[in-house]
Amino acid sequence: MALEDKHQQQQPDGIETSQSSPQSVLTILTEIIVEILSRLPVDSLLRCRSVCKLWRSLISNHHFVNSHLTLSTRNNHYAHHRVIFSTSRRRILKTFNLYDALYDSSVNALKLDYPFKRPRKSVGIVGSCNGLLCISIEDDTLFIWNPSTRKSNSLPSYGYKARVWSTHYGFGYEESTDDYKVVEICVKFKERYKCETFVKMYSLRNGNWKNIGAFPQMPGDYYGKCLNGALHWVANGDLEWTASEVVIVSYDWNIISLDLATETYGEVLQPVYDEGDKDLTLGSLREWLCVLCNYRGIRADLWVMKVYGVKDSWTKLVSIPYLTDPETDKFSVPLCISNDGKILLQLGSKLIVYDSKNGSFSENQNFDKCVQASTFVESLVSPIPAAGLGDRF
Repeated sequence: MALEDKHQQQQPDGIETSQSSPQSVLTILTEIIVEILSRLPVDSLLRCRSVCKLWRSLISNHHFVNSHLTLSTRNNHYAHHRVIFSTSRRRILKTFNLYDALYDSSVNALKLDYPFKRPRKSVGIVGSCNGLLCISIEDDTLFIWNPSTRKSNSLPSYGYKARVWSTHYGFGYEESTDDYKVVEICVKFKERYKCETFVKMYSLRNGNWKNIGAFPQMPGDYYGKCLNGALHWVANGDLEWTASEVVIVSYDWNIISLDLATETYGEVLQPVYDEGDKDLTLGSLREWLCVLCNYRGIRADLWVMKVYGVKDSWTKLVSIPYLTDPETDKFSVPLCISNDGKILLQLGSKLIVYDSKNGSFSENQNFDKCVQASTFVESLVSPIPAAGLGDRF
């Protein structure tokens, strides 16, 4: 056997040193480049787009955007996750790295320059999906924004808001059509002191609003929680207007879902809570729907639904004690829980970390005066739908 043939046989499967074509070598090199790039943070990728036309094309590709999102979302160390929160001044949004918040009590939050800012109007975080945030500026402006790429898309106004008593929003992702949807629920006055609800849905892919019928009960949450292709709100019962006030005529605490694909409503059955005076708060944590049950300054039980839609899968994950009487302040639904049991949550206007392994609390003074907080993953997903797979950001 010739020396050249023997050497060729010893190469790894699929690689032939002496006979590989330039095209196959280029393909292998491109795959390696994609594998490396897909693990970089977004700010690095934005700079990498200027290296050459090939890198720009790779990074802008729809499949690369999705692959990068999947890897970032699954990162167990939250390297590409961030927290965003509004401050007590209500017009200011700040952000910080989620991993730093869990393990570094001295990290500083950075102020965000968000689009469509109004000098005297407060900002609300409707929700986050795949790196996109839906932001409301009071009831005047709604927009979808990627803070990592700094691209945004303002939603057109729909209808009128005359005599609106309250407005509730939701933001979610519908996988079957690869579409992001915004839901607005308006509670309006009706004749003879009663009120009714009107629901409309915006499709980012189609760029329009549509009516989808009334909400089955009176919503209690201002912002719906997205999970499993559906939005979820708390419904506190039915309301009725008298000549001078609003009267709650039922006090049932229900979880109402809205399927974004079928546009149908449902109800999620709840766990069996312990007895006692309590407040319930709905949220989402990882891939679970969750409820935080606050027992009036004693403790807060975190319930998670391990299998969506299965009542028996509700599990009490952790109980968080109150070390002092919180008076009016209470724990929020956790923003995240790490693999080693650290839980980031809000207590009043503070963001704190509870270590469920040793029962200790830590607080970062730089995160004080927090009004509303949410998490998002850094991504290249565009808030502006493209006709093709070209440059999407």
